[in-house]
Amino acid sequence: MNERPIIGKNAKVDFGRRAIGVPAKIDTGADSSAVWASKIRVSKDGVLKFALFGEGSPYYSGKVFKRTDYKVAIVRSSSGHEQIRYRTHFTIILNGRRIKALFNLSDRSNNQYPVLIGRRTISGKFLVDVKAGDFEHQRKYSRETGKLNQELSSNPRKFYVKYKGGAK
Repeated sequence: MNERPIIGKNAKVDFGRRAIGVPAKIDTGADSSAVWASKIRVSKDGVLKFALFGEGSPYYSGKVFKRTDYKVAIVRSSSGHEQIRYRTHFTIILNGRRIKALFNLSDRSNNQYPVLIGRRTISGKFLVDVKAGDFEHQRKYSRETGKLNQELSSNPRKFYVKYKGGAK
């Protein structure tokens, strides 16, 4: 009998008291985890400094984190672009379980979820049921996609010109 708890395709994650209930995408296709970080820099004395999340995020506090235990990784996106990203450990709470995990620091300001949880973080700890999990902002994207498809079906050429910059 398998005793591992089941999580959905998304979950809420706590980063200690710093950020509670942050929406996270559970991505079994991603190897590593990532968190939205901003103001990433390395000081003259080699200390990695960053802020969790970014301005405009409800989870952004502006607090600067300082780490000396960090590394870098080359990360290839699904579109094939490679980036060098700083990575460091965070202790998070996922589905009531405390987990120390390595996170890439990246600008996720254009992503639907500010946190991505990859396979290494959840391997052996949870089973993933892709039918489970749902958040309001995910429904928002579904509504917006529905509106876009209505606009597309009413006039495909006008839609193309408006969103893809085609010739009029």
